[in-house]
Amino acid sequence: MMGLLVLRERLKEFYARYGIYITPVIKFIFSYLAFSLMNKNIGFMTKLTEPFIPLVLALVCSFLPYGAISFLAASFMLAHLSGISMEVTLVMAVFILVVGLLYYGFQPGDSYLLVLTPVFFLLKIPYAIPLIVGLSGGIVSVIPVGCGVFIYFTLLYVKQNAGVLTNDLSADEMQKFMQLMKSLLANKLMLIMVLAFTLALLIVVIIKGLSMDYSWVVAIIAGTIAQLSVIFIGDITADVSVSVLELFGGVLVSVILAAIYTFFVFTVDYTRTEYVQFEDDDYYYYVKAVPKLTVSTPDVKVQKINARKLQRPQR
Repeated sequence: MMGLLVLRERLKEFYARYGIYITPVIKFIFSYLAFSLMNKNIGFMTKLTEPFIPLVLALVCSFLPYGAISFLAASFMLAHLSGISMEVTLVMAVFILVVGLLYYGFQPGDSYLLVLTPVFFLLKIPYAIPLIVGLSGGIVSVIPVGCGVFIYFTLLYVKQNAGVLTNDLSADEMQKFMQLMKSLLANKLMLIMVLAFTLALLIVVIIKGLSMDYSWVVAIIAGTIAQLSVIFIGDITADVSVSVLELFGGVLVSVILAAIYTFFVFTVDYTRTEYVQFEDDDYYYYVKAVPKLTVSTPDVKVQKINARKLQRPQR
């Protein structure tokens, strides 16, 4: 345990010293992963599937804020969708525009969740999103997470019905648009995932704010149980097929990621908890103070010792 705490302090010191270089690298990896996964799963515009395009775009995103990265990723996605169906492109463009105007004009800090949520779905670990976001964010973060789930299932629908969307020339534009909206809104698995993520995120946000020991650990466990419960109930009542092996594998990895995040961000020493009481003219205050668990990193100094050269005795 002490070794892990020392490692955490060293990583914090390393980031504090070289954060100006580390942040662009993180943005590059995040952007390259998003663009590459989109090319792999919805690469309908062949000109954008060239290997160097995600690389160039990721290099550009390294120096942009996350809001601009989300806008660029949305434009990249719409360009791919336009290669197969203008109706899907129109639906997604209107959806992103409405979300951007109604939400991100007031709280742009969560814009990366629109991209990160579909990416985690493609990586088969989406259940980590409500746990980590609930630990670090607030209740309003439900909006971008839910929108990210909708974007993923829209892309999944397009991928599974690419042939129908391309060859359906018998219906007019309005009929195709209405059929698309009906198919998306009738997707029971999407609705269950939105409900599971929303409930889990709310539970994590509420529990982490309670004045109780190990509230973050309890929040992770409760959020995980909430997700599993909603998915299993949906599987029984709504006849939604979910791969049990994939579900438990994704949940296990998600819990591990949430635990690692908690260790590096929220580690405290409950053995030194203090309760403070004071008052002013209007109120009595009862404060529970829990110190953060920190250790000092060992200062290792290497001293170079030069050996004396042996002198031969003079005759």
